[in-house]
Amino acid sequence: MVDWLQHTTGGLLTLAAVGIALLLAMIIAWKVEPFIALLIVGVGTALAAGIPVETLVGSIQSSNSGSLIETGFGNILGHIAVIIGMGTFLGAILESSGGAQVLTRKLLQAFGEKRAALAMGLAGLIFGIPVFFDIGIFVLAPLVYVVAKQSGKSILLFCLPLLAGLSVTHAFLPPHPGPVAAAGLLGVGLGWVILFGAICAIPAWGVGLWFANRIGNRIHIEVPEEMLEAAKAGRKQDGPGTATAPAEPKLSTVVTIIAIPLVLILIGTFGSIILPKKSFAAGVATFFGTPAIALTISVLLAFWLLGYRRGMTRSEVSSIANASLKPVAMILLVVGAGAFYGRVLTVSGIGKAVQSSLADIGLPVLVAAYLISCGLRIAQGSATAAIAASAAIVGPTIANAGYTQPQLALIVAAICAGSIIASHVNDGGFWIVSRYFGISVKDTLKTWTVLETILSVVAFLVAAVLMIFI
Repeated sequence: MVDWLQHTTGGLLTLAAVGIALLLAMIIAWKVEPFIALLIVGVGTALAAGIPVETLVGSIQSSNSGSLIETGFGNILGHIAVIIGMGTFLGAILESSGGAQVLTRKLLQAFGEKRAALAMGLAGLIFGIPVFFDIGIFVLAPLVYVVAKQSGKSILLFCLPLLAGLSVTHAFLPPHPGPVAAAGLLGVGLGWVILFGAICAIPAWGVGLWFANRIGNRIHIEVPEEMLEAAKAGRKQDGPGTATAPAEPKLSTVVTIIAIPLVLILIGTFGSIILPKKSFAAGVATFFGTPAIALTISVLLAFWLLGYRRGMTRSEVSSIANASLKPVAMILLVVGAGAFYGRVLTVSGIGKAVQSSLADIGLPVLVAAYLISCGLRIAQGSATAAIAASAAIVGPTIANAGYTQPQLALIVAAICAGSIIASHVNDGGFWIVSRYFGISVKDTLKTWTVLETILSVVAFLVAAVLMIFI
């Protein structure tokens, strides 16, 4: 029995199935943190697969043992920690400086009352690049209340486009933790992830706007009065130019700071392909296009232009940066544990067993990656955890399959698409949407849950079609 379990395709697939089932049971039924669950399942799978204890945990006599736990955590965190940290700093300073409100107000002025829904969608799409999904809601919801109240229309017409923009950027585009983690686990450059993530996300966002308009005209939901009053009070107390807040930043400054890291990373990625190898220009493009360098440049500019130059003290900027890192710690631990689990699947041979089984039944890896991500998302709610776990499971399967960087980026996009499907009551985002916009649970399921499913399916279909031609 032990020999069958450890050395046959059927046995290894059984280990994989039991491991995933246990992982879901721990997270869903026993409410164990995903980080701890991934670590326990990884260790259990390794021992059941016959991986030697010294290979798994190293030697007590050596501090540099190169164990699976150390290499699993260390390799991925060394790749993504700076990127996620700097991205979090960038989002925090943009949020605290009033950059989001500036961007949204200018868009509303430019598009006018008739196209206010499109303006809110664009605000979510642009501001969603540097900030977490929930922060984007907290910051921009007051503007949704005001616009919806002035128009007399359903709040759904304005909040759903905003949510669509925030959702797709959070799921598909670096420096958000999910796509950054998937890129690290699958070994694909962030420039390719940005390019194909945007190609998949924008059509999905467009279809999401169509759905928002359709459902918003069918279901009328009033603006929550208590939220509207709080928004008005907040603007009166801390409005730009008052004694408690400096003048708001320029729109051009905000857009430039958001765009710089994306542009530099894309230049670095494609400059390394187009420019002559080992040339000075290629070296410059590679240096400034390295994600950690590109984000550091943008963060330093944000600290200066949005912070110090507008009257913030060094201690205030430091406090903003430090506070922003609190939610990041658990994200990094989840990603690290997912990478460790992926290493176990590789070393144990489970990855190869899954690869051969997929080939035998004719199921493309991109489809399998999407379905795995969908299952994990629906089961446990967290998009980031679904991406990290899915990439860890799929990674060993595609490690030596000869996929190109664009193809790997499309697999990342498929995983990210699966991670946002069918948001429901086990997802924190579901309750934030429901409570912040005054939507009943029933109507949240009919609107937000359906919107997320549409975004997921459309983005996956785009990735699947592109995979045929790339």
